[in-house]
Amino acid sequence: MSDDKLHPEGIEQLVAAARAGASEDVWLDVIQKMDEVYSDLLQYEVALEDKNAALEESQQFIVSVLTSMSDVLLVCNRAGVIEGVNQALQRLTGQDEAVLKGRRIFDLFADEASRQQAQHFFAGHIGETLHDCEMQLRAADGGAIPVSLNCTPRYSATGKMLGVVITGRPVGELRRAYKALRQAHEDLKRTQQQLLHSEKMASLGRLVAGVAHELNNPISFVFGNVLALKRYANRLNGYLDAVHRKEDWGRLDALRDELGIDRLLADLPSLIEGTAEGAERTRDIVDGLKRFSAVDRDQFESVDLVPVIERAVHWVSKAAPTHFRVGMRLPATLMAKGSAGQLQQVVMNLVQNACDATAGQGEARLAIDAEVDDQEIRLRFADNGPGIARENLPRVFDPFFTTKPVGKGTGLGLAISYGIIERHGGNLAVSNGPGGGVVFTLILPVLKTDGGPIE
Repeated sequence: MSDDKLHPEGIEQLVAAARAGASEDVWLDVIQKMDEVYSDLLQYEVALEDKNAALEESQQFIVSVLTSMSDVLLVCNRAGVIEGVNQALQRLTGQDEAVLKGRRIFDLFADEASRQQAQHFFAGHIGETLHDCEMQLRAADGGAIPVSLNCTPRYSATGKMLGVVITGRPVGELRRAYKALRQAHEDLKRTQQQLLHSEKMASLGRLVAGVAHELNNPISFVFGNVLALKRYANRLNGYLDAVHRKEDWGRLDALRDELGIDRLLADLPSLIEGTAEGAERTRDIVDGLKRFSAVDRDQFESVDLVPVIERAVHWVSKAAPTHFRVGMRLPATLMAKGSAGQLQQVVMNLVQNACDATAGQGEARLAIDAEVDDQEIRLRFADNGPGIARENLPRVFDPFFTTKPVGKGTGLGLAISYGIIERHGGNLAVSNGPGGGVVFTLILPVLKTDGGPIE
């Protein structure tokens, strides 16, 4: 006999042959084949049970997903007959699946326009994909609910189109979601403006000591001159009273010498000039502070960067330790287009960072130099501090990233500076210097004078 497995028909033939008087070997072969068939049947049964369990698990998974969906879902054939729905649609329409299945989808719409639109789609566009089509569904209470529907064709394993799958969400929910999104966006913008303002005020606060000292000099000078002018005015009043009383000339000459009228008159021009100079100096300082603290403007103007840099260095240096030295190699002018206050904020931030970074050095130094060509201005700020760890270099301009101790930095200064320079059409980069320290490179478009300002 062959060793191949037999079907039940083959076993029946062997049994019939054995009954007809075959030898004992035939009976043994029959028994062996029957054992093999029984073993195969057991394996088929186990495999069938595994497949049934997997099928049931898949079915339960699909049912749980459909039940959990908040969006409505329904499946239709090519004619628009409903073949399946989820619970969200049942809740929306107030009808269970048994009632909905077998009905035409057109019966679910609350208005004639929606029904005609659906009929037009099923008549000639059923193979197309439909996105965000707003239509009116009939609610459980008989009212109309606007729903944003999406429709995709459904195909069999062989590629034959069977119908469509339609999903949708009530437009009211979408509008609430959009409203919440807009509110979150507005909150984010407001928070960003608050952070920008906080960082700007923090930068302004670091200047208080230096600016107070800077203002104290001209104000004290003006105050002293005013006191002198007040004394001089009293002397002049005394002399003029004697003149008005028509004192004799001898008495007037003696009084003139006693009050020092000649010296007073000679000293008045210098006192007035010095007072005006002190007042102008105070006005310049206040104007600089106003430009720095003013609300950002979108309209840029021609700006000479040299006085911007000098003023920023001067103010930071006033509040810095005495061993902090800043060397500048700048041309006579560096003309760019932008906001003087914003650019001064950037320069002050870079100078302040260099001052903080070199605080532990015996001799803290910052070198500022400039290169100019036909296209751009390149400013370099190189300090002699410890530098920045290589892994931290890519994060230097990230918001809230700082290597300073807690309470010493917000982590926003460089991020804001980077954004300001970007809005000016330039770039701000950082690297470690070849001889140590950190080098910030600030690049801005040069202001062209031949063809007009850069727009």
